[in-house]
Amino acid sequence: MVLARFRSPLLNVLSALIFFGAWEIAGRIPISFAFPTFLESMQALWELAVDGSLYKAYAETLRPLVLGVLISALLGMAIGVWVGLSEKFDWLISPIFVVMQTAPLAALIPLLVMAYGIGLTSKVFVVCIMAMPVIVLNTAGGVRNTPASMIEMGQSFLASRFEVIYKIVLPAASPIIFAGLRLGISAGFIGAILAELKITPTGVGDIITYSRSTADYPSMYAAIFSIIVLAVIFLNLLEKLEVLLFGRANQKYASD
Repeated sequence: MVLARFRSPLLNVLSALIFFGAWEIAGRIPISFAFPTFLESMQALWELAVDGSLYKAYAETLRPLVLGVLISALLGMAIGVWVGLSEKFDWLISPIFVVMQTAPLAALIPLLVMAYGIGLTSKVFVVCIMAMPVIVLNTAGGVRNTPASMIEMGQSFLASRFEVIYKIVLPAASPIIFAGLRLGISAGFIGAILAELKITPTGVGDIITYSRSTADYPSMYAAIFSIIVLAVIFLNLLEKLEVLLFGRANQKYASD
């Protein structure tokens, strides 16, 4: 029981040690002159944090990221529930998000810049284009696959349509919905950095661009590493929220 309780944290630590060790070894070989060691990158990350440039960069990066993720999550789940409940709406809306998911975003960014300029609006749109299709399609799939017997049971007890959706459909679809949220947030982080690299070099994207242009590769990798760490923290917080709302019943493994 004790071993099972600490299995996941131990495996996470082991996985991180293996990754960082492989990074350090690859940097020392080296596999490329532009590939620093893990320790060099962490030293650069510390220097960026100490001089305050990392915090200033994230103050700029988090604005379109947080706005885009919030819009994508709230609007995406609402549209996804509607798509999952209505066959006609599914036929009408689903193809739009399928196209959004498969469209090359780098080719769409110049169109967004022409339409909305190089400010916050364009960057929020990039985040939404990356995050929303995943959330909508996963939410719709979870709602669509809710067991019909559970819905019929609720209707037999004279539950209203809203009660059926809120008390039966959403809890039953929650594992797939939260999986879509995790994937959507990950895509949103990619969209935020891509927007800063392709639209205007601001925030963390500015650190990456400037460090690359001056061959300061430890700082470049440090900035990339920091955005990965932030994404992992966001995803873990989302997982904690899922456990808080629905317990661990939806998080069992097949081997259990």
